[in-house]
Amino acid sequence: MSVKAKAGPRFWFALLPAAVFAGLAAAFFWGLFNKDDHLPSALVGRQVPEFALPAIEGMAEGFSNADLRGKVSIVNVWASWCVPCRVEMPLLVELAETGSVPIFGINYKDAPEAALAFLEELGNPYTQIGADRNGRVAIDWGVYGLPETFVIDAEGRIAHKHVGPFDRRALEEEILPIVRRFQAEAGA
Repeated sequence: MSVKAKAGPRFWFALLPAAVFAGLAAAFFWGLFNKDDHLPSALVGRQVPEFALPAIEGMAEGFSNADLRGKVSIVNVWASWCVPCRVEMPLLVELAETGSVPIFGINYKDAPEAALAFLEELGNPYTQIGADRNGRVAIDWGVYGLPETFVIDAEGRIAHKHVGPFDRRALEEEILPIVRRFQAEAGA
């Protein structure tokens, strides 16, 4: 047997770790740049959880599941310490100024003075806000990162969940078409 024939299998065996690494790197980069941002929620199509949250200290009115019946609405879970919440707040304020859909807020694990300062600085788009100081209500809603935005139909069911901050494109192409569809179905 020639020396060349003996070196062949060793050569390929030596390249195996590099080939495995290259395959894993390719899979990683494919997943990184070809991701689907839509995360399904087991709660879509179900009634909103039962809850009654007090107002943020210094505000007049809290928020409960009863406030969501009879109209299509948006629920936004936010906190003053959440940087992405700060990013989407101008769009929420702009949407609230149109009066096209009521926006309710769940303030998540926030100090009252910080939440009030946040709203004073960036504007308050919310019809009502509930203070979820211990985070229990957010858990019931299936929240696992802030911000999260829900579209609620007129029957009080979760129609859509958007995870993370939304931009103008997501608002106009994803969230508002769902709101309008459910408003049309409800005859609003």
